[in-house]
Order: sequence, then structure tokens, then C-alpha cells
Amino acid sequence: MNRASFSGQPQNLSGEPGDDIPVAVRDTPDVAPKIRLQLPILLLGGAAGFVLLAIISGFLFFVTAPEKTTNTQFSANNSAPAPITKDNNSSNTQGSKSDTVLGHLAYPEAPQSELVPISADGRIRMRKSAAAKFREMAQAARSAGVILAPISGFRSVKEQEQLFFSVGAQRNQTPAQRAALSAPPGHSEHHTGYAMDVGDGSVPATNLQANFDNTKAYKWLQANAARFGFEMSFPKNNVQGVSYEPWHWRYVGDRDSLEMFYKARNLKPIPTP
Repeated sequence: MNRASFSGQPQNLSGEPGDDIPVAVRDTPDVAPKIRLQLPILLLGGAAGFVLLAIISGFLFFVTAPEKTTNTQFSANNSAPAPITKDNNSSNTQGSKSDTVLGHLAYPEAPQSELVPISADGRIRMRKSAAAKFREMAQAARSAGVILAPISGFRSVKEQEQLFFSVGAQRNQTPAQRAALSAPPGHSEHHTGYAMDVGDGSVPATNLQANFDNTKAYKWLQANAARFGFEMSFPKNNVQGVSYEPWHWRYVGDRDSLEMFYKARNLKPIPTP
């Protein structure tokens, strides 16, 4: 018997005393503990990433949300119809189809306190500003040997109603035929106190006739009326389609008169001949 067999120390395959773990088992990597260690790390990292993503998303929403809200409100305000305001000056709302009757536009009636006479008998009146300029213009024309005779000036809506319907019935005229010669009530420039009919005092037979444009008075007006703030209302082929009236002139020499005939009506200025 070998004495080493009874030494009292356990033997192993390597022959080294006190080591009872086989070499093959001792050299095998300890995989299970590492897997158990990595799993909590992965779970913790995933949770942290999710929390970080949520924080970033919340921050981006916080930054962009006010801008989107503002844009949305701006778009909503732009898409909403604009509020309709009523202008107390009825001349500012003229020019729409609803305010036009047989080619004539609606006009307000001038206040009586604004009217002063331009004729010797005091029957023909105009607004103060227009009357002063007409008297000045008539004086300048007389100095040139021309007599500007006022035929009519301001007419009330009631007077225009009588002129339009009664005379039309006497002449057996339809409203359209009558409108070629006289505006319907409420639609005459004479209501404003800024318009007038002018004749040649030397040739009264041409009063309110198309051949007035052959008179010295008409030719003088064509050359000089603009200096005094007057223009012919209805020249040939005018934009309103009203018949040619070489005797009908209107004052547009100050802000109120200019706005009366042009503001918010899309009318083009009458071209200079």
C-alpha cells in the first residue's frame, strides 16, 4: 500500500491537496450571475430613458403650444367676417347697386341752414361754400362778356318727387324715360345743395338743352369752371350711364363736397377734355 494514500488529505485530479473543485469546473465562466446583474441595469436604463423622453416631449409641447394657440386665434380672427359699421354720413355708403335707381345715385338732403340764395329773386339756393364760388365764377365770366344764368340749384326730395312723377305722367313717360331727363326723388345731385343747372343769359332758348354746348357760356365753363371748383356732372359716356347734360354742374371745391360725390363710390374723376 502506498503511504500517500493514507495521508489524510483529499486528492483531486490535479494532485493539489485541499482543492476539491475539479479544474474543468473551476475554469468555466460564471455566466448566470452576470445575466442576473445585467437585467436590472437594462430595466433601470429603459425606465430612465422613458422618463427622459417624456420630459423632453413635455418641454417641446410647452414651447410650441403658445405659438400654435396664437396662430390659431389669429387665423380664426382673420377668417371671421369683419364687423359692419354704420356711417352717419349717408353719402359715404352710396354707390352700391341697392342705392342706384335708373342710373342715379342716392344723395342726402342739405340742411336748410346751409343754403343761401344765388339768384336775384332769392329762389335759387346753394350751400354757402358753393354759392360763394358760383358768385365769384359768374363775376369772372361777366368780365369776359359771358352771362352765367342760374336755372336751378337746391331741390328738396319732395320737390324732386313732384318733378319726377307729375311731369312724367303729363308727358306720358315711363320711369326709365323720365330718368333720362330727371333723377328719381332721393337720387338727385340737387338734393346736396352743391349742384346747379346753368344757362347762357344771352341765349335762353338753349336752357336745359343739349345744344347748350354751342353757347359762349358752355365754352367758358369748359375752360374756366375748374378754377372755381366746378365740374360737369354728366358728360357724354359718363360712368353712371346718365344722359348727357352739358348744363348740369356740381361744386367739388372743398372736402365736404368732394366726399359727397366721390367717397366710397368707386367713381373715377371726370377726365379733362
